Amino acid sequence: MVELAIFVLVGSAAIAGALAVIFAKNPVYAAMGLLATLFSLGVLYVVNLGHLIAAVQVIVYAGAVMTLFLFVIMMIGVDRVEDTSEPLKYQRQLVIGLAGILVVTIGAIVLGGEFAWVPLAVDGPIPNGTVENIAGIMFTDWLLPFEVTALLLTIGAAGAIALAYYPANVPIEEPE
Repeated sequence: MVELAIFVLVGSAAIAGALAVIFAKNPVYAAMGLLATLFSLGVLYVVNLGHLIAAVQVIVYAGAVMTLFLFVIMMIGVDRVEDTSEPLKYQRQLVIGLAGILVVTIGAIVLGGEFAWVPLAVDGPIPNGTVENIAGIMFTDWLLPFEVTALLLTIGAAGAIALAYYPANVPIEEPE
């Protein structure tokens, strides 16, 4: 029952974020909607015991890619004057109250002693999506491809730096 409630809440947040991406007139609001969708997907991965993919989702997509998106949005210039007045009475007090209730509820669950990061239904072998299982496979069976990929990414980064350092229209002088 808890999984169903989490799925409905987080799924609704993901859909709301996706709709914000589509219908927002301000590109910054659209990017924030995308961020909400990415975080919601991360929570859904955790519920399905995909902890590594959830961490990658939050760190890579919600962190790095969204930072890049917001940087590009700010570079194209969306610096319009926005109306900062609050149309709803007591909006801030309501949000602070709801945040306080959320913090107290999470604290009561965690400190109550009946909370586990991994569901109790997991008995036996480690689930497929956990960090331990994926790392065990990656650093035993797939070690050589992992190292080759790391080498190729390093070569690509060095090539990108070299291309950025030497502009295309300036000839490179050959050493004598």
